[in-house]
Amino acid sequence: MTQVSMTVNGKAVSAPAEGRSLLSTYLREALQLTGTHVGCDTGQCGACTVHVNGKMVKSCNMFATEADGAEITTVEGMANGDGSLGVIQQAFQDHHGLQCGFCTPGMVMAAAALLKDNPKPSEAEVRAHLSGNLCRCTGYHNIVKSIMAASGQDVAAVAAE
Repeated sequence: MTQVSMTVNGKAVSAPAEGRSLLSTYLREALQLTGTHVGCDTGQCGACTVHVNGKMVKSCNMFATEADGAEITTVEGMANGDGSLGVIQQAFQDHHGLQCGFCTPGMVMAAAALLKDNPKPSEAEVRAHLSGNLCRCTGYHNIVKSIMAASGQDVAAVAAE
């Protein structure tokens, strides 16, 4: 076991991890941050997406020890300081950007990464950015609408696909 220390959602944390422990497992089991979902364990679905040092990462493709000393943001860190929903989370709720909710944490984290780099993306840019995140329920239409709304854009023009 190796002691792994990092800053998660603005708080310094430290817990032991086996060398083979994935970051997703470390977050969920060692830190009890269960918002990060594990869907495929192969990096295909994106449900485990978090931000590591400001970059979008599929946490099932990274060992916890690789994140030692890093700044991590999980979906729990997307809420406002008072615990209320953050802008992206609220947009997902307002525009029905979730159905079963399994992919939602990864979609929210992907949306945050996109909006950080491109505050006013086009619908095509949103769809392209989400290509690494799978949703089996919604057909993506309301997810795209939610992200457009979170960027402050009119969602009435978002095309149904």
